[in-house]
Amino acid sequence: MTQINQPTALAAEQQTHLRKTLRRFDIIFLLIAAVVGLETLGQVSVYGAEAFTWALVLAIFFLVPYGLIFAETGAAFSEEGGAYTWVRDAFGRPAAAVAAILTWITQPVWVGGSMAFLAAETVSVYITPLEHGSAGDYVFKIVFIWITVVAAIASLSKGKWLPTSGAILKVSLLAFFVLTTIIYAAQNGVVELSGSDFSPTLLGLFGSVPILLFAYLGFESSNSAAGEMENPARDVPVSIFRSCLTAAVCYLVPIFAILLVVPSENITGIGGLLDAVGTVYSVYGPAAEPLLTLTAVVFVYILMSQGAAWMIISDRMQAMTAADGSFFGGFFGRFHEGLGTPVRVNMLSGVVSTVFMIVAMQVTGSGASIFGVVLTISISTFLLSYLLVIPAAIRLRTRYPDRPRPFRVPVSDRGFAVLGWSAFAWVLLGSWVAVFPGTLERLFGVAYPFEEIWGVSRLTFEAFTLGTLGCLLLLCGIGYARGARVRAEVGAPVPSVPTEEPTR
Repeated sequence: MTQINQPTALAAEQQTHLRKTLRRFDIIFLLIAAVVGLETLGQVSVYGAEAFTWALVLAIFFLVPYGLIFAETGAAFSEEGGAYTWVRDAFGRPAAAVAAILTWITQPVWVGGSMAFLAAETVSVYITPLEHGSAGDYVFKIVFIWITVVAAIASLSKGKWLPTSGAILKVSLLAFFVLTTIIYAAQNGVVELSGSDFSPTLLGLFGSVPILLFAYLGFESSNSAAGEMENPARDVPVSIFRSCLTAAVCYLVPIFAILLVVPSENITGIGGLLDAVGTVYSVYGPAAEPLLTLTAVVFVYILMSQGAAWMIISDRMQAMTAADGSFFGGFFGRFHEGLGTPVRVNMLSGVVSTVFMIVAMQVTGSGASIFGVVLTISISTFLLSYLLVIPAAIRLRTRYPDRPRPFRVPVSDRGFAVLGWSAFAWVLLGSWVAVFPGTLERLFGVAYPFEEIWGVSRLTFEAFTLGTLGCLLLLCGIGYARGARVRAEVGAPVPSVPTEEPTR
């Protein structure tokens, strides 16, 4: 059997600072907090009733195979660092460095460029006026960003409670919204939807699939903190399955509810869910307005908890990438001895998030336009990382056949590869559409008014998107070169985790 790459001496040393504080309950709610995104509900609902159709199609034909392959991989390869270590063991450190930086950068870009904007817009519309570009606007967004960073810096035993509480509130809010929608529909009726409205189209496919993939991806990300789980071999598969099912329900049902109460032409990406909430809360009479304000406060808290969850997860992966000599060597590859958290990468994420927020503020266009563009940049970097991570999972099955697998998908290696490559095909489509929107539509003769859809010119969009990707690759190359000294010092192998009997 081929030996798995040994960690560097620095990586082996940093593993000793980790604290095993994540139980199955924590993992499930950390994943729900991170992956179930309220901000994507409105963005995908812009495509009308067929958005529900594509959400259902992807839940069956993408989420199921994706969940299966990473439930097996995550239980078998449970070293701190998650996807970075998988790509490293499958294809080597250079490829792993690229996958890691694409995954990691998504989070500060997304928090600073999308989440902070959505939170500020929510405050401005539903709580108190906050003029775009004002000093108060900047202060709010900076505070929002750095609260997520502080949660990631705190010891995991304490920091995990922001994502956990946010996840509980998120599921509760969606359940209350759906219940209220039923009451509203009984009293006032609903938007008329016919079967033809749900018919899938190429425009809906190319427009909604990248957003839906972004919504469904990330359930294996908890493995970035696998070294801090009490029993990853047992808990990872169960956590992935339960959180995947929760996510499917939390997307499909609210999307359908939004479509029932808000005409598709009135749905905006930045306010889709709260637009629908404001409509259905009319059933509560005089209590509707204060209830809507309270919901907006909860919504902002949920967004903050979601950003914190991703900071906690992705920063750990990037810190182990650095400790393994693939990202500027030793400086960023250290975990705080007392807190057990990667404080230096946490601070780096905060700086990157703040800088990207400031840059995004300079882009011409409305807040909704900026939200859509920056969300798409986050989608593109995240999806592109899976063009390496999914093939790595496929290769690990055949490259290390004797590796204990506490959970094993009951298919042959060829069947496992079919599952993986089917998920890969969806991600490849989503990646292309995210980076080059409108090109496939033009190829198939479908009209695509770019500026009307995005609120900015194609030149501005591509400069922002390709410029971000170009800077990332340059940063990755420099960071990898600077890690040569760390890579030269190989440490002791990481002890294998206890395994249980295979489950199916």
